[in-house]
Amino acid sequence: MSKFEYPRLRRDDIIGVLADLQIATISEADLIHPNPDFISDLYTKLLFHLDFLQEDHWQVEFVALEQLDNPDHHLDSFRTTNLFNKIKGVVAAVDCPKTFTLGDLIKPDADRTELFLSALLNFCIHRNGKMNLLRPVVEDLTLLDEQRQELDAKIPQFNAEITEFNESREREMPLVQEVDAKVKELRQTIPGLNNHQMSLKASIRKLKERAKEMDEKISSAEFALVQNVQENANIRSKIVQSPDKLQRALEEKKSVRDETKNAERAAMQTFQEKTAIVEVYTKACKKMSKHFAQMQAIQEQVNSAKLIEKDGKVLKVKRSDEGVLEKSLEPKLVELQGKADQLDVLKKQLERERDLKYEEATKELNNVKLELELKRHDLEARPKKIEAVVAEADTITVKINSVKESGAAKQQELGRKCEEIVREFYRYSSSIGNLLPRIEVESGVDQGRSRST
Repeated sequence: MSKFEYPRLRRDDIIGVLADLQIATISEADLIHPNPDFISDLYTKLLFHLDFLQEDHWQVEFVALEQLDNPDHHLDSFRTTNLFNKIKGVVAAVDCPKTFTLGDLIKPDADRTELFLSALLNFCIHRNGKMNLLRPVVEDLTLLDEQRQELDAKIPQFNAEITEFNESREREMPLVQEVDAKVKELRQTIPGLNNHQMSLKASIRKLKERAKEMDEKISSAEFALVQNVQENANIRSKIVQSPDKLQRALEEKKSVRDETKNAERAAMQTFQEKTAIVEVYTKACKKMSKHFAQMQAIQEQVNSAKLIEKDGKVLKVKRSDEGVLEKSLEPKLVELQGKADQLDVLKKQLERERDLKYEEATKELNNVKLELELKRHDLEARPKKIEAVVAEADTITVKINSVKESGAAKQQELGRKCEEIVREFYRYSSSIGNLLPRIEVESGVDQGRSRST
């Protein structure tokens, strides 16, 4: 039902609803001829199902029991009164058109019982429908509460990790600053080293060109030497043939030898120069290798600095992500806190309703106590009232006896008067009987006279 109503249910519907709600299993005869014990048990089960009755509802306060002489004799009355008050309150709460009375519990009527059961069962159906509608919300609240607890449990871990990251960042900050300073210095030295490397490459190219020129000169000198050897062989072969020519040739060869010696000296000088250039090249290569090793070390330092910088950026990104995660978790925390506050407000509201119900129950109990006290006083005053009534009844019986006696005397007197009246009547009737014939004769004479005239 979307709206609470209390239509009159049929007997089979009442039986079916009680069976579906697992409250009780009854038959149609139980509703047609309701038994007080059966009706009390059925109302008790209904109140248990509606959570209006607790396990200790039969217990009575010890102070109330002290007011009675024999509390055991009043146990059933206490139970009946408590159950009656509970049922009356529930029936009034569901706006039943009729009021539940004590007679409906002690001497139940089938029609009124079906009406009250219809009202209570319709309220059960209405409450179950509302609970089914609220169950997903309660489950969502439970899930959100569990998620909030999990997030609350993770928050200290995240805070610990954040503090650990901050501490590690603070610890590594001097190292990062030192690496940044070294990187700046290396970046400043790299252009100078590059310029020096370019100048060394240019000098090496020049030395290689000079070496090529020296190689060409040496090859030409060796070729000239081979030619000189061949010429010497030709000259030796010609010495036998013509000494003059040989002499000229020797002179020419001497001049050539001198030229070759000069060329050899020049070649030796160029060779020495070349060896010196080679030594310079070797020294330059050693210096270049040293500079290259330094460059590799600097490059490795630069790479390590870049890696450290990348790690620092990763740590910063991770820290920013954690900050974003923390900021994203803050609205969830605020939302969960709001829901927790709502649950607290709902809890306080339920506690207030419970306190109000408890106060109402205490008021009803006090009213019942007052009624019982009044009844006890009435019971105590009842013997005196009974004695007064008995005394009054005695006086009334005395008056009735006196009235009866006076009535009997008057009856006797009236009987005598009646007898006298009867005797007088008989005498009067007899005297009238004697007079009637005379009156008839006189009337006949009068009629004859009138005819004759």
